[in-house]
Amino acid sequence: MLNPARFSILRSFLACLILFQSVLCQADLVETIERVKPAIVGVGSFHKLRSPPVNFLGTGFVIEDGLHVITNVHVISDLSTDKNKNSLIIITGKGDKPELRNATIVALDKEHDLALLRFEGAALPVMKLGNASKIREGKLLAFTGFPIGMVLGFYPVTHRATISSITPVILPAQNARQLDAAKIRQLQRSAYKVFQLDGTAYPGNSGSPLYDPDTGEVYGVVNMVFVKGKKESILSDPSGISYAIPGNYIIDLLKTRQPSNF
Repeated sequence: MLNPARFSILRSFLACLILFQSVLCQADLVETIERVKPAIVGVGSFHKLRSPPVNFLGTGFVIEDGLHVITNVHVISDLSTDKNKNSLIIITGKGDKPELRNATIVALDKEHDLALLRFEGAALPVMKLGNASKIREGKLLAFTGFPIGMVLGFYPVTHRATISSITPVILPAQNARQLDAAKIRQLQRSAYKVFQLDGTAYPGNSGSPLYDPDTGEVYGVVNMVFVKGKKESILSDPSGISYAIPGNYIIDLLKTRQPSNF
């Protein structure tokens, strides 16, 4: 039988060990955030005659040679019907005076809502792509982006998020009437799996990298935000459930490398 005094010592040791691991993980995330922030960019449109001239659309992150950015297709979708000749840009730097770079669309994967952009100017720090197929439920990750755009200046914000489920992208319908034509077509193509997160994301987070807090490797791209109520309440009443597209689809997109007729 374990001596009560020894049991107390063992319990204290385990508590200290858990606390030490927690502090260590926190330190790793602090260092990782500092390392990845220069690779996190805003995605927007620019028109010199507009006030303000910059319209923030979403988040993106730099990969490969430091001149390419991954974001969501829906982030830049308004530019496809733009009749005012707005320019696609990426926004880098931080604070009150961010730097604007002209960008072009290199390739699109509309099925997985991923877009590859290329921007002008000097290369930026990059994020490395990890193997998303190894991610399991319960994994603690982080995502960094611009949840409210440039409202309070250009400052990236980081959130932790646990992979709470790996689920089909099509949400189950309660009855046949809820299955519209788009959902049926998606089901016919065999719905792919997405990461469901327990972290709250906002519209500006679309395109944010979902990454390992220790290594900084990217495992997904933040995409959908479930919102309670009407669109007007989108910033005040988020559901707390977010989604991310697995990063392996980024690798597939990079293999296409064909300019898009967007």
